[in-house]
Amino acid sequence: MEKFKILVVDDEQDFLETIIKRLKTRGIEAAGVESGYKALEFLDGHDLDVMILDVKMPGMDGIETLREIKKKKPLVEVIMLTGHASVESGIQGMQLGAFDYVMKPVALDELLEKVRQAYERKLIQEGKA
Repeated sequence: MEKFKILVVDDEQDFLETIIKRLKTRGIEAAGVESGYKALEFLDGHDLDVMILDVKMPGMDGIETLREIKKKKPLVEVIMLTGHASVESGIQGMQLGAFDYVMKPVALDELLEKVRQAYERKLIQEGKA
């Protein structure tokens, strides 16, 4: 497995803990935070390849967080997590620079495939692929 760094951002604590544990089990360096504000703080102190970002969160939502991420670190690839009611938000996220979006609940294998694709795009944009 490639060595890339993932941050999962979701206000649902159970989902956050489960997905991080499952990513780490597969040898992926993963961390998690429960808000957009914390994601931006994390970004200031850590190198990151891919962020999995929930659209619906209290306070700063995923779209607002995405805008700030792209200002700070435009090469970080972002995969938006959307519920059934927020597919439009996933599409809006892609218009703002997100790599892709997936619907919750998402199968881990499907999510991992998106993460790999996002990581490959980041390498290409950095001229490392």
